[in-house]
Amino acid sequence: MPINITMPALSPTMEEGNLAKWLVKEGDTVKSGDVIAEIETDKATMEVEAVDEGVVAKLVVPAGTEAVKVNAVIAILAADGEDVAAAAAGGGSAAPAKAEAPAAAPAPAASPAPAAAAPVAAAPAVAQSGDRVFASPLARRLAKEAGLDLSAVAGSGPKGRVVKSDVEKAVTTGGTKAAPAAAAPSAAPAPVLAKGASDEAVLKNFAEGSYELVPHDGMRKTIAKRLVESKQTIPHFYVSVDCELDTLLALRAQLNDAAPRKDSAPAYKLSVNDMVIKALALALRDVPDANVSWTESAMVKHKHADVGVAVSIPGGLITPIIRSAELKTLSAISTEMKDLGKRAKDRKLKPEEYQGGTTAVSNMGMMGVKSFSAVVNPPHATILAVGAGEERVVVKNGEMKIANVMTVTLSTDHRCVDGALGAELLGAFKRYIENPMGMLV
Repeated sequence: MPINITMPALSPTMEEGNLAKWLVKEGDTVKSGDVIAEIETDKATMEVEAVDEGVVAKLVVPAGTEAVKVNAVIAILAADGEDVAAAAAGGGSAAPAKAEAPAAAPAPAASPAPAAAAPVAAAPAVAQSGDRVFASPLARRLAKEAGLDLSAVAGSGPKGRVVKSDVEKAVTTGGTKAAPAAAAPSAAPAPVLAKGASDEAVLKNFAEGSYELVPHDGMRKTIAKRLVESKQTIPHFYVSVDCELDTLLALRAQLNDAAPRKDSAPAYKLSVNDMVIKALALALRDVPDANVSWTESAMVKHKHADVGVAVSIPGGLITPIIRSAELKTLSAISTEMKDLGKRAKDRKLKPEEYQGGTTAVSNMGMMGVKSFSAVVNPPHATILAVGAGEERVVVKNGEMKIANVMTVTLSTDHRCVDGALGAELLGAFKRYIENPMGMLV
């Protein structure tokens, strides 16, 4: 009996992914544990292993296909002794029939069915009036995002089917825009802004030909979704404080100078950000009531400080996590952060390396930003925004002096970390930054 290989859920929140590359071809024999494909999620590229043995009878979804739904069939295996051709013909398919369903179906704001579905019955792209237009699910999604009327797009796919390249060509050449959904005769102009027409409402403000449309990728959609969720559900509260850095910078230089040599290079090189991570972790250890997450029925009190660190990557950002940071040495945090940061930029992180955490650090100091307020990333209750260290005039014992000062702002979920508790946490953080020897004992 044919064995269906389906798009795996590589994280609890994954709904779809891009099939980046096949590492096997039709006719290859695979066994359990063999790596057969690479899947791109919104955050990382991950390898997929076979869980069954057999011969690859059919690759249902071509390499490079975007927005393949979780559990959609991507390949078919012929079991031991089974006829490969029969298995290919008899296996399941990822048919996109649901993408063609009427609007009455309550689609949950997700993308249409995967672009890698089994072939659809041949039909002309532009059907007679009242007939449906045959197009790939990815083409439908891109057309919707661009506000294009698919019935006016010439299809270059099999038997006139509209495919991704047709939509992109129509967008760049100023193809026909989709007309607003039909409204009742007495309706006011408001329906123009109804669901699905917001792109047109924005684009009408700009001259035709003065812009290009760049479709959102999965990462940007996820970032947008989570930020909207955060700002709509979390009552943010902000606390800022200035921290003097001179003692910390001096200690950092001493520790780096004392680093053992390994193959003529130092075994570690601490950054200010490494010490910020450690200081925040220790502050959460000292103020455990702030190391929490909110749920409607209970407060989640975490036993360790798992500190996420925002890393900018092409197209967005990702937050790899230093687990139990309060227990790790500065050199261990530095080494781990360098590894996580490199693999984050290469999109090679595993889901468990960037999901969860109890707080986060967002450092824009290296970009010259003096201060800013970050958005809490649920389920976290706090995030620390770190500005640049710079020389400022400070008053000590009635005298003006020059000191290196850094402004940090703590954003909190006011449901579980109120103002006084946030101030207590930030005060503990400031003590570790200004008395950094406390991070070594």
